[in-house]
Amino acid sequence: MIISGKDLAKKIKADIAEKVPVLVEKYGRAPHLAVILVGEDPASQSYVKSKGKDAEQVGYKSTTIRMPESTSEEELLAKIAELNADDTVDGVLVQLPVPKHIDEDRVIEAISNDKDVDGFHPANVASLWQKRPCVYPCTPKGIIRMLDEAGVDIAGKEAVVIGRSNIVGLPMAKLLLDRNATVTVAHSRTKNLAEVTRRADILVAAVGKLRMVTADMVAPGAVVIDVGVNRDPETGKLAGDVDYDAVCEVASVITPVPGGVGPMTRACLMENTLECYLNHMQGK
Repeated sequence: MIISGKDLAKKIKADIAEKVPVLVEKYGRAPHLAVILVGEDPASQSYVKSKGKDAEQVGYKSTTIRMPESTSEEELLAKIAELNADDTVDGVLVQLPVPKHIDEDRVIEAISNDKDVDGFHPANVASLWQKRPCVYPCTPKGIIRMLDEAGVDIAGKEAVVIGRSNIVGLPMAKLLLDRNATVTVAHSRTKNLAEVTRRADILVAAVGKLRMVTADMVAPGAVVIDVGVNRDPETGKLAGDVDYDAVCEVASVITPVPGGVGPMTRACLMENTLECYLNHMQGK
């Protein structure tokens, strides 16, 4: 089974689009997402454009703030503070990665926790691990939704997550644990990685290394979720962390790149924006 995130994302966005006119009538305005893009990285520009398009499709107000590569950390933090203070803005995100002269952690921490639609703020991360109400990071949230939609029973399964970031790897592990899976978190340099991954009923690859997961690393019948987005230097096309054609012969369920996890990440961003908007409007 190939899990396409496109169809499920389309359903989620259609559901949100139905709610927005009712909310506008009730609260006087639509949800407002503000996205900051620093620099001119082609991939980041494409992601930001897609997020703006999704916001418009569901009826949100979308603002993209473009800042040059030379923007200082202080200038970026000042812009974030301005958006934090703007009562008409519900969600704020800075497209990552930022230029190397800017401290990414300081940027993430600068975004107001109640406008953190990405779910990256330390307070959100802490709440996730403490099982307190929080905004779930978009990609792990989307993956869980995809597994449910595909009828994958997570409880009691052995899961392996390759990747340790606070953006995908660690929150993904936590959400799988919350669904009663046994979880191992590995990384690309884990000793005897193939031996670890072959134990997995559910394998999530999130390291950003082109076709790192080969067929011999996957147990027959495993569920394989590919979070990686890489540019193939030979073809120029997007490809994942998983050797898709080879692993298709082994796995029972797999996500493609592109068209798999990516659309769900953006759909969950729309959900998170709606959540922050409702909390804002209801004074939570």
